[in-house]
Amino acid sequence: MKRIIAVVVALSLLVFGVVASIFNTMWASDWEDLFNEYANAEFPPSFVVEAGDADSRIAMLNVEGTIVDSGETGVFAQQGYNHRLTVEALKEIISDDSIKGILLNVDSPGGGVYESAEIHKYLMEAKEAGKTIYSSMGGMAASGGYYVSAPADQIFASEETLTGSIGVIMQSINYSQLAEDYGVEFETYASGDMKEMLSGHRDPTEEETQYVQNMVDSMYQDFVTVVSEGRGMDEAEVRELADGRIFLGGDAVDNGLVDQLGYVEDALAGLKENIGGNPEVIEYGYDGTNRISFNYKAKSFISGLFGDTEIAQIESLLRNRQGVEPMYLYEQ
Repeated sequence: MKRIIAVVVALSLLVFGVVASIFNTMWASDWEDLFNEYANAEFPPSFVVEAGDADSRIAMLNVEGTIVDSGETGVFAQQGYNHRLTVEALKEIISDDSIKGILLNVDSPGGGVYESAEIHKYLMEAKEAGKTIYSSMGGMAASGGYYVSAPADQIFASEETLTGSIGVIMQSINYSQLAEDYGVEFETYASGDMKEMLSGHRDPTEEETQYVQNMVDSMYQDFVTVVSEGRGMDEAEVRELADGRIFLGGDAVDNGLVDQLGYVEDALAGLKENIGGNPEVIEYGYDGTNRISFNYKAKSFISGLFGDTEIAQIESLLRNRQGVEPMYLYEQ
């Protein structure tokens, strides 16, 4: 009997060892192939949209979705707005003498104050480097979406475009009454009176309210300055429009926030005419093939290990931030 048990144990160990060896080989091979592909991939990715003179090019840059930096550039990168890609693309455009113009394709309700300001910074550097910038607004180019469009030499919008929403918003949730109703008490130990600022478990003090409002006012002033300088308008004129309201494209043309009505193809045609010749048009981002290559394979591989539900939870954790963040954002 002992011999039989020993044989069974030995066979089990042998089978386990073979299976483990095969699994480890497949694991290493899959990950090696996966990350070799990622390491060798071009970033920021780009592809040719229209052939033409490669020494005189137009770079199309899409700003679609909420302008926030999710930090996603690899396995969990989404198909929407990618801040790292946008910034790296602008850096490349600035240093590339063959790129004469930039066409922004904006369809965004805005987003983070920091991210919008970062895009604006590099667009200004591109202008200083001699690049001509046109912006084409899609269904929406509000708040931060307008902020990044403001430096453009020409701004296009359709009659249906929602734009404007010039302003800043910060929000926190006050759940103190809810906590009181359910008998929830908070024990807080803070190093200073202002450390609990914007905490949701109590009403803000007058000092905290004024402090936060001063922050918002400062960022609002930055927005007004960006629009004033970008559109060549007096600050007083901008402030009349900058109470957070949105405008249809035709109204934005009338009040000076937009130059002319048209769609992305009209903006591209205008930019081509401005540059002259037959410029090659490239687009930064992923086309139908490279969009799904690395990220699709990586997600498929990891989904096989964890399952789609777990992957969705991981992605949600990566995208959703904690804490209060100032936003140039239009919320419906």
